[in-house]
Amino acid sequence: MAAGGSRGDPLALGPEPEPAASPPESRWGDQEPAAEIQFKILRGHSDTVSSCHFCFEDTKILSCSYDKTVKLWDVAKGFLIQVFEEEHKAPISECNVSADDKRVITSSYDNTVKAWDMETGKMLWTIEHEGIVTSCNISWDSKYVVSGSDRENAIHIIDAASATVMAHVQGHHKSTITRCCFDPDNRRVTTVSYDKAIKLWDMKTQSTSITIKEGHTNAISDCCFTSDGHYLCTASWDRTLKLWDVKTGEFRCRGPISLNQGHEGSVSSCLFSQDASLLVSGAYDKTVAIWDTDAGCKKLSLKGHWDWVTDVAISKDKKWIISASKDSTLRLWNVEKVDRLPSVMESRKARGSKIAQCEECEKPFSYLHCSGSEMTNKCVFCRLSSPVRNVLPLPPSVSPDV
Repeated sequence: MAAGGSRGDPLALGPEPEPAASPPESRWGDQEPAAEIQFKILRGHSDTVSSCHFCFEDTKILSCSYDKTVKLWDVAKGFLIQVFEEEHKAPISECNVSADDKRVITSSYDNTVKAWDMETGKMLWTIEHEGIVTSCNISWDSKYVVSGSDRENAIHIIDAASATVMAHVQGHHKSTITRCCFDPDNRRVTTVSYDKAIKLWDMKTQSTSITIKEGHTNAISDCCFTSDGHYLCTASWDRTLKLWDVKTGEFRCRGPISLNQGHEGSVSSCLFSQDASLLVSGAYDKTVAIWDTDAGCKKLSLKGHWDWVTDVAISKDKKWIISASKDSTLRLWNVEKVDRLPSVMESRKARGSKIAQCEECEKPFSYLHCSGSEMTNKCVFCRLSSPVRNVLPLPPSVSPDV
């Protein structure tokens, strides 16, 4: 089954929606008259924008598209500053930028993975695959590249310097791989798939160390790690996101934390903020959701795209969110004042949210407090990693591979 997009694309599940009405001219403006969330529409792609990232200390945005191009944008001025010279021969499913902003990796339906020099925009190398390449990612130390192919549902581990394939794992999933990414320690590769499974593959032993088979009830479209590698988030067509403690394995007895009621459509993408206090997600309901990870609830929905949101990113300082869409545009949202919005403050008050300092990591966090309930002293991440006195047997749906 061939993938229809970099995060999975449910075109195969039904007819394509009617074309959206022509959008207004590009401008800075409010999301709605009463809102304080300003946005800028970035135009330059001629087809679905499949992937987006902040780079150069949040001053630039990298994007790629089904129009076969890779582009670099200026955040402050909101305009296009560079188009990469060489083109793929088919839609680009994903782009990634190295931590030092020197290299760009792209994957495409033309069965290739390419590496590019960020400064010159020129292509450095190409690796041919036997099938459509649905996803790619570069390790945090810039040494390795992982890619997912729909041919035998395989992953490839590539040496980024020599452009040689170090490992080719066939049959890694039972269906198309929608996303693959390295953990921040560069030790494991996580993949998710249409088969609803989550797999963590160990770089040292070159074997799958963890398989979660039934975490979601529909295809999993995306996954991302917290910056310390402790937690994994997965996004799914079942309209939920789930948080997994993959460092200690606590999910085996406690299960994941589920984030629900954030979207009315399949969730396409997710990304943690640098400090993991926020999670951003995009969906086929054309919205971007901002989540408070401690309270486990949605803060705000950003509305304005005229078609599916395919990817999202958040700046390190949490001032900006970028979203990519099937409507051929990117939207740059200024979310610096999100906590001051009357709707956000009213929602927090209605939920009974309080602010406290975590006794373990000493970071402030919000939590739900009800009359008669026990005081919460730890943030959600420290609670997830706390030892459990009575360890329960491993559920049948979550099992480590031997």
